[in-house]
Amino acid sequence: MSAVALPPKFDVFDPALLDDPYPTYARLREAGALCRAGPATWAVTRHAEVTALLRDPRLGHGVPDGLGRPALLPGREPYGDVVERVLGAARPNAELPGLVSALDPPAHPRVRGLLARALNPAAVRRLTGLAARTAGDLLDGVGDGPLDAVGDFALPLQTRVACDMLGVPAADRDEVAALAAELGRAIILIPFVTPERGNGEPEARRLKAYARGLIAERRARPGPDLVSRMLAVRQGADSLSDEEVADNAVFLFFAGFETTVHLVGGGALELAGNPGQYARLRADRSLIPSAVEELLRYDPPLQWISRTTAEPVEIEGRTLRPGRFLLLLLASANRDERAFAAPDRLDVGRRPNPHLGFGGGAHHCLGVLLARAVGAAALGALVSRAAAIEPAGEPVRRRHPNVRGLISAPLSLRPA
Repeated sequence: MSAVALPPKFDVFDPALLDDPYPTYARLREAGALCRAGPATWAVTRHAEVTALLRDPRLGHGVPDGLGRPALLPGREPYGDVVERVLGAARPNAELPGLVSALDPPAHPRVRGLLARALNPAAVRRLTGLAARTAGDLLDGVGDGPLDAVGDFALPLQTRVACDMLGVPAADRDEVAALAAELGRAIILIPFVTPERGNGEPEARRLKAYARGLIAERRARPGPDLVSRMLAVRQGADSLSDEEVADNAVFLFFAGFETTVHLVGGGALELAGNPGQYARLRADRSLIPSAVEELLRYDPPLQWISRTTAEPVEIEGRTLRPGRFLLLLLASANRDERAFAAPDRLDVGRRPNPHLGFGGGAHHCLGVLLARAVGAAALGALVSRAAAIEPAGEPVRRRHPNVRGLISAPLSLRPA
């Protein structure tokens, strides 16, 4: 590539992306796999390149101080407004230094390996029946009336499953869920933080204090919950410290309030807008697992994830020096014509489906098994109780460049 053949620019904060980012992603993919997103900042658009970079050990989070800022070597140019707004001047991570999602090697594989042993298929199976019963009860409570797919369905479903997973007593659920939801919003809304809105640190402190209380109780009286499993898990002579258990109990609780809630609420909305696919799903419920994967591909909760180059990395003939900031556009990769046939069409039976809705590589979503189980439980309850679903008003989306979350999604259900 010649020195003057610069890739196109991508404004991650373009308001046009908030309503429908996919036409912009298509134009960027057509131009190439790499585009400029700001000083020392690049965005990667195509499936093959994003997949490779997710697995590339030369990329890391670049947040060694725990404050969400990539390290800069002496003399390195500043990153500018994009990175400052993406990462923020202050992060709840400062209160949660053992957060697995923010760790790099060697700490990351150690903590993740222990957590994966605790949150294993057996632990998820314990929650699958609860998710199915809760989803059914929530829909039965609505009957043939209007349904807010978020407030009436996705959010209370996620709250019940997350609380049961960690052993939160029923009396504490509303308070803990409210803190977790606020922490999740604060973390994803960092680009728009104001002193009035806050940065999530008070919620992180309160949730961590609550988690420490749970840890003390579970050490005295272990149970089947995930906190007990995290305390008991061993890999050789290694185990998680109480601080690591507390930090990641908080993480596992709040993480689903933006991702799993959007999978369930946003998935219901997409199916309401695609009646043929909903009818297909009702006719063949063996398609429910593939429908969950397709909803994650078609409109994933996270549009992109960020990484920092620790070593020189070549992308499409251009060498990026250490310290470059990358936005890996998961949602663009999920609509890449090179990887998917008819990528702009929802297909609940799509196979194969190598989507990147859960990320990939060493930082592949730790809660993937649980998210799939909750998503499948929600779809199963929906198709068994509603012969048809239709939009019943305009959905309200969260106005954020990365999270395609919903605040509300009114639907009309016709009983089966």
